[in-house]
Amino acid sequence: MKPLDQRFETTWADLQPVGRDKLSGGYHRFAWTGPDADMRAWFSDQAHSRGLTYECDGNGNQWAWWGTPGPGAVVTGSHLDSVPSGGAFDGPLGVVSAFLAIDEMRSRGVQPTHPIAVVNCVDEEGARFGVACIGSQLLTGALSPEKARNLYDVDGVTVAEAMRTAGADPNDLGRDDTVLNRIGVFVELHVEQGRGLTTMNAPVGVATSIWPHGRWRLAFRGEANHAGTTRLVDRHDPTLAFAAAVLAARDAAEANGAVATMGKAFITPNGANAIPSEINAWLDARAGDDAVLERMVRAVEDAAVKAAGEHGTAVEVERESYSPAVVFDEALRDRLAAVLGGVPVLPTGAGHDAGILSAHVPSAMLFVRNHTGVSHSPSEHADEEDCVAGVQALATVLEELACT
Repeated sequence: MKPLDQRFETTWADLQPVGRDKLSGGYHRFAWTGPDADMRAWFSDQAHSRGLTYECDGNGNQWAWWGTPGPGAVVTGSHLDSVPSGGAFDGPLGVVSAFLAIDEMRSRGVQPTHPIAVVNCVDEEGARFGVACIGSQLLTGALSPEKARNLYDVDGVTVAEAMRTAGADPNDLGRDDTVLNRIGVFVELHVEQGRGLTTMNAPVGVATSIWPHGRWRLAFRGEANHAGTTRLVDRHDPTLAFAAAVLAARDAAEANGAVATMGKAFITPNGANAIPSEINAWLDARAGDDAVLERMVRAVEDAAVKAAGEHGTAVEVERESYSPAVVFDEALRDRLAAVLGGVPVLPTGAGHDAGILSAHVPSAMLFVRNHTGVSHSPSEHADEEDCVAGVQALATVLEELACT
């Protein structure tokens, strides 16, 4: 078997062309699209090439089993989809590392006493249909199959339609106790989305918690008109309330030691010489605790309503998704940090499938250093040396959990 660094380089290179935008260098790997199908085919090939048992559950999550699928399994993995023009490492690093960790364990002569599974959780980013962690939320029952089937993308294509086009059956969506009851423990490796490990001068760390976070859709409605002939006093321009909400989000985040972003918006009719009739925008907000998050979102909503009233427009606010604070299993966290030689422990503001699963099974996360701290961008990066250290750490963790 080739050295681990060579195997990482070869395996990682297989994914680099899939869904990559030639201009930005970023990735467009959205759920139930062509690039997603290519990523899923890669996962299946990786499983079969290692003699692992391949399965796909009714929600579209992919599984590769070392040993007989059954209760008490040690599960690892992440996701293969991306945000628009996303980075290469967010998600795929965890799946690639999981397969290579099995290789590493085999090279060490490890014989697990519990089954080990690699999972690719479908549609973690929520880039296409607006709700994050769809695969893990459906698996655990946190998201109803009826709501999931009727989610739609910017072209009006529903999840149900997209699944059928991709050859999957949307009627199979929903909580799956058979699959869920197999998971004895879940460990997700992920590139760090920040510079905590760089500050600590450590290639690998263990997560303590995930900040509460959510997404809210703000629909601003006004009246379309001519940009050149309509007097300011006669306008009902929803852009003004939208702008007030953007500024309020920044101010509220700064005042509360939190983060808030309005990075997605659709303007109708979207003409340079036309006053908009409608703007649909999304607020992503995250804070250290639920009370702070609620206070921050309320401030944004109040500012939007006030500005809409002042300019003869209207606004509606709808919460599309919400994830409460997650504190990972402390005993598991401490066990992993100890077996890895006392690596740093740190929180994160990013949501993950591990956070969804943690409400049902003991869960933990390993982070791999990201020197730039940049994520959800083509500039996202982790050095190969740190990625290899992550694989070795994951193999050590899986051995600890699957052999005792």
